[in-house]
Amino acid sequence: MVPQPGHGRLIVLAFLVLAIWLALFFARGGFWLCRERDDRSNPPAPNRWPRVAAVIPARDEADVIAASIGSLLSQDYPGDFRIVLVDDQSGDGTAQAAKTCAAASAAPGRLTVLQGAPLPSGWAGKLWAVSQGVHFAEKNFAPDYFLLTDADIAHAPDNLRALIARAEQGSYALVSLMALLRCESFAEKLLIPAFVYFFQMLYPFRFVCDVRKKIAAAAGGCMLARADLLARAGGVESISGALIDDCALGARMKRVGPIWLGLTRRVVSLRPYPHFDDIRKMVARSAYAQLHYSPWALAGALTGMVLTYFAPPLLALFADGAPQACGIAAFALMSVTFWPIQRFYGLWGMRALTLPLIAALYMVYTLDSALQFRRGRGGMWKGRAQAHRTEGA
Repeated sequence: MVPQPGHGRLIVLAFLVLAIWLALFFARGGFWLCRERDDRSNPPAPNRWPRVAAVIPARDEADVIAASIGSLLSQDYPGDFRIVLVDDQSGDGTAQAAKTCAAASAAPGRLTVLQGAPLPSGWAGKLWAVSQGVHFAEKNFAPDYFLLTDADIAHAPDNLRALIARAEQGSYALVSLMALLRCESFAEKLLIPAFVYFFQMLYPFRFVCDVRKKIAAAAGGCMLARADLLARAGGVESISGALIDDCALGARMKRVGPIWLGLTRRVVSLRPYPHFDDIRKMVARSAYAQLHYSPWALAGALTGMVLTYFAPPLLALFADGAPQACGIAAFALMSVTFWPIQRFYGLWGMRALTLPLIAALYMVYTLDSALQFRRGRGGMWKGRAQAHRTEGA
């Protein structure tokens, strides 16, 4: 049989595609197994329950703030626990909704509401609000830990107790939980598990938790930071302009101590993404920042996604011989890795076969992120364009 022109190049391409998936499957910290979870172990209670201050930045969150604040006011934490809400120039009654919620609770004195100062140049809006809350808590409460969370996050009653137990047992500088995102609409069921999957692939949780590895990350919905080590890492000021603030903080904190990141069902996002456009906006807000606003990095990322997610099914369907076998094997590995996060979200495992389609949508959203940045609308959130070229720390 006479080889067709270009057949040799196709074989090389097919083996490259298979090598990519073999590396992801075996050498990327088992990111896809979803083993790092807060329900896999129950650390013992510490001898002393340290003082904790929760800091919540909020901008126009009146629709969710009562559920969020209510979940914090309902914590069964045995130690001293205070809550500082920083109202970041809201125009929808966010602060009043929080105060009303606290007044109806069993612990109204736990909550302090601060009116945030105007945003200074060089700061991302969320981080400026967090900084004000941290400084207020340091001055008035002198906490041992800060619980940095969001206004659209609800916590199970035992979450703070479990976080502190884990932090104290492991002497962690930072303990972070990836909130369970809402997964109810068709768009959410198709795209939300993939959002977590891609995050795990980029920042394998096992590597994040390993002090010997440089990879560091955190999930912004729930981050418990030791106060003294946060100060040693440079404080919130050290990441003042970061759009991907959670991963920037994770990197800073790993320089001063071990960190832990895992999945959870104790922390739930209240933010709905009912339509594809809602998810597009969520992804586009930070995708280009993840690439450091580099057109070359963008081109490389898109090329890598084509090789990783599109080439396997195309080879499996349209090639023959060794290239087809490589495509089938790569597609099988791809589907197997996407299965556990589908099951974690309570979805039918066979949805794992849709990953190439999902990757295509994420590619479009990444391109849109770059386009929005070029238009001066990068990192758009609550009416603010927050993207800065000095991302990270």
